Formats: sequence, structure tokens, C-alpha cells
Amino acid sequence: MKQFFKSVAATVVGIFAFGIIIGIFAFISLLGMLMSGDKPSLRDNSVMVMKLQGIINEQGQEDVMGQITGNSFSQLGLNEILSAIKKAKNEDKIKGIYLEPGALITDYATLQEIRKALEDFKKSGKWIIAYGDAMTQGSYYLASVANKVYLNPEGSIDWHGLASQPMFLKDLYAKFGIKYTVVKVGKFKSYTEQYTEDKMSDANREQVSRYINGLWQQLLTDVSKSRGINKDSLNHYADGFVALEDCKLLKTRKMVDGFCYYDEIRTLVKKQLGITDNRHIRQASISEVNAAVEDKCKGSTIAVYYCQGGITQQATTSLWGGEQQIVSSKVIADLDNLAKDEDVKAVVIRINSGGGDAYASEQIWRAVSQLNKKKPVVVSMGGIAASGAYYMSMGARYIMAQPTTLTGSIGIFGAFPDMSGLITQKLGVKFDEVKTNRNSGYLGALTARPFTPEELGYLQAYVNRGYALFRKRVAEGRKMSTSEVEKIAQGRVWLGTDAKSIKLIDGFGGLYDAVAKAAQLAKIKDYHTDEYPLPASWMDQLLNNAANGGGNYLDEQLRLTLGELYTPFMWLRNINEHEPIQASLPYVLNIK
Repeated sequence: MKQFFKSVAATVVGIFAFGIIIGIFAFISLLGMLMSGDKPSLRDNSVMVMKLQGIINEQGQEDVMGQITGNSFSQLGLNEILSAIKKAKNEDKIKGIYLEPGALITDYATLQEIRKALEDFKKSGKWIIAYGDAMTQGSYYLASVANKVYLNPEGSIDWHGLASQPMFLKDLYAKFGIKYTVVKVGKFKSYTEQYTEDKMSDANREQVSRYINGLWQQLLTDVSKSRGINKDSLNHYADGFVALEDCKLLKTRKMVDGFCYYDEIRTLVKKQLGITDNRHIRQASISEVNAAVEDKCKGSTIAVYYCQGGITQQATTSLWGGEQQIVSSKVIADLDNLAKDEDVKAVVIRINSGGGDAYASEQIWRAVSQLNKKKPVVVSMGGIAASGAYYMSMGARYIMAQPTTLTGSIGIFGAFPDMSGLITQKLGVKFDEVKTNRNSGYLGALTARPFTPEELGYLQAYVNRGYALFRKRVAEGRKMSTSEVEKIAQGRVWLGTDAKSIKLIDGFGGLYDAVAKAAQLAKIKDYHTDEYPLPASWMDQLLNNAANGGGNYLDEQLRLTLGELYTPFMWLRNINEHEPIQASLPYVLNIK
């Protein structure tokens, strides 16, 4: 009988194991079918549909798990958007673009780059029709480039100008017995004001006023040119509560060309395509255009390397995953491989970052410098490339940005949470100490007690040396004297339009302009681009998703829920994993 039960148990275990193996093979087969679908083909007289909503990252990546579960969150890659627009311009089967911008989570420099690509598309003689129900200011800025802009009869456009509303947390922390000890260099280095002040310093108010007014003037210029409305009128409309006014006024003000419902916009698009019968509109999405039109891979290779997110020495783990980071160890290894790759003749580093760990920024600067000795390196700045992100750019041969890019912020700080009040006074914990040397107990500072004046002196000297090194890197990279750098440093943030005149950057342009410049510096005429870092394989995505307990979907849902509070929330969650000395901008600039 005992042997019988052993046999039965062995059989059950075998069947169970066999079922698991079959399940795994079935799952892999399903993935294979999803990943190896037939290449789409475009039909004549088609329109490319651009429904833009959600987050626009610098580099897109296919969400394998989202395809399987149906929980795919809208994450667009700027590289994919620009590529599709360029291909649609040159593809005879595509006659025009239908643009429907929704709730976009991105910066104005990214919108400006897409807008310029759409302007270039119109040069081919093809048309763009834009439509929306309720357009945000950023959505309207993008839509205004279209030949025709239509709005839902009961819709709205938010056009209100720009404002910055930073938060100050000093009193909140004080309620818990926490205060921050700050050491910094740069009167414009405003990151730490949220911990130590009740309002903006005069220096910070000066720099913020400068760059948001400069940014607003750029928006006014672009919309005025596209819609034929003078800037004074656009400013007057912004002073009113446009979003709550009768939307019919938008047509008399020339902000839109007409009103229609969603089903009626199809009729207008059909008319533009010359379709007079009941045939359906032949549509092609961004991904379908990219897949259907082959890239030309002739000539030499120019590598485009994407850097987005906070700069750190090691990747910080996240319960939700999906948070983009510039991890110095990985970037250094990747750039070293590009330096050794003989097929790569030049490198464009695309940066969208407010900075981060000062030491990590120094290490990446070194890798960029070493790469630039072997082949031309051009930096292409996105919405923001400031502080540590500007630091790492100093090793490049040429720096290109958008007029609306935020850059500079040459300065360093250290912010240390002093929790001794919470622990010793609020919670009643007592400490004692035995030590061998005068400063042996400094590691216990801010838990058991505040820093001593001597300890603060050492920290300030350390930060001063870091600032001097940062300033030296800028002077060498921009071919300026340290005194010239000092005049534009002190942690000050500059808009791209100002950065050009003070020699922080070399020229204006987007990603493709940077690629063309890299080809010029490498003295090559025929070239194609390869993108790095390489996208994660579907297996890596599955493993990372499982390890993070939900991956990108949960992360992006959290991002939507928290809005502008998402970044400070993640910063606080990972605060112990950040280096104390930072070359960084405030994590929320609050430009609305």
C-alpha cells in the first residue's frame, strides 16, 4: 500500500510539473506570436493619426506585459514620434496628419521639437488637421501648428500664461521635529529653499521670472506665427479666463477654425482626402508608419544615446518600476563600448535631466570626454539639461538645445535631514557617546544631535571644492575663463535663448539637427543612426515586471494619480539611496 501511494504521489507531481512546463511553452509561444506579427503595409491615400496623450519619454519602448494583460499605459517615445513624422513627410501614400493632442505629461521643449517636425512636414505640401474636446495650454500650443484647428462645440482651450508655484516644507517638517542642515554654493541654487525658507529668495524670484517670461514669449511667438494672431491679443486672451468663456469666442479670435463633434471631424478629414462616398478613412498610427516605412541603413553609423531622469551612482529600486534614471556605472560602460565600436563614427547624447549626484556627474563627464577624444560627441538637450546634466555635457564637442530648454545651474549643494529633534525630543530617545577622536561621532550627527560648527565647516569646504571643480569643467569645456564662468554660474538656471548668448550652448536645434552636426564634425555624408541603450528584450521586461510587482503600469498609474507630486514622492521614498552632495535642480519646477 505504501508503494502504491508513492507511485500515485510521483504521478501527481509529474503531471503537475508537466503542466507547468506546457504552460511555460504556451506562454512563450503566445509571446512569439505577439512579437512577430506581420509587418504592416500602408495603403494609398492614407492619413497618419497622432493621438498624443500621457507621458512622452525621450526613447520609447514596447510594453510587452501591457500587450499581454491589456494594462498598457500610454507612454510615447519622442524618437518614435519624430521618426513617424519624418517618414510620413516622405511617404507618398500618406496624404496628411490628423492630430489629436490630449492630456500630455511633458515639457514645452519636447512640444516645441514635435511642433517643428510638424512644421517641416507641412513644407511637403501635405496638410495637418487638429481636433480636441478640451485642450490644455500645451496641447493647444502643439495643435496650433496645424492648417486647421477644430474644437468640440462644447469644448474649451486653456490659455492662461505661465506661473511657477514652488512649495515650501520647512514648517511641515518642523511639526515632526525635523529640520534640514544645508551647505551650498551659488546664490541662485534654489533647490534647498523648500527646506529652509517660507518663500522664494530674491535671487530665485529673479531667475524664475526671467525664464518663465522667456518661455512664454517663445510660446506667443510660435502661436502668433501659426494662427496669424498678434502677440498683444494672445496676451490679452491669456489675462482672461479663456477656459471658462463662451467657446464661440475662440473662432472670432482666430484661435480655432471651427466647431464639430467627433463624428463630424471624420467627414472633414474625408473631404480633405477627396473621399466623396461611404469608404472608410485609411488610417495609420505612429507605430504602423514606423514599422511600414523602412529606415535607410546605408553609410556610416551615428549612435544616439539617450539619458533621461535623475543622475545617480547606482539604480534605486522602486516598488512600481518604470522610473528612468541615468546610472553612472551603466552610462560609462555603454560609452566605453561606443568608443571601441569602429562602425560608430560619431555619438549624439540626448539629455533630459535636472541633474543629480555630483560625483556621478563627474564620472560621466570623464567618460564623455574620453569618448570625444576618439570620435565627435554632440549633446542634444531636451526639456531640461541643468546642473549635473550640464556638468556631464562639458566633455562634448558641441552642445545643441531648444530655445525653451532649461540649462546651466552651475552649482552644488548638500541637504541633510536633521532628525535629532524628532528622535530625542518628540520620541524621547536618549544617546550617550564614547569616542577616540574629536570628530569620531560625526556619523551619528542629525540622529542624536545637530552638526557641530566644525563639522559644518568641513562640509562647506567639501562643497566649495566640488563647486570649484564644476566651474573648472565648464571653463575647459566652453573655452572660457573661470571668472567668466563665475558671472553666469552661482547655480543660475538659464533658458535656451539666454544660454546661447552667454556661450553655455553652441546652437539651437532638435535631435535631428544634432545628428546632422555630428555627421558634419565626423566628416561623413552618408549615414544612419542606431539608438542606445538597446531596448530590453521581452524576457528582461517580464522578469523586471515580476520583480517590481507590477512594473510600468502601476508606476504610471501612480504618476497620473499624484501628478506633480509624483517626483518628490519618489525622491523621498528613495532618499537614503541618494548621495548627500547634489548637483541638481528642484524636482518640481511648477511651471503651469
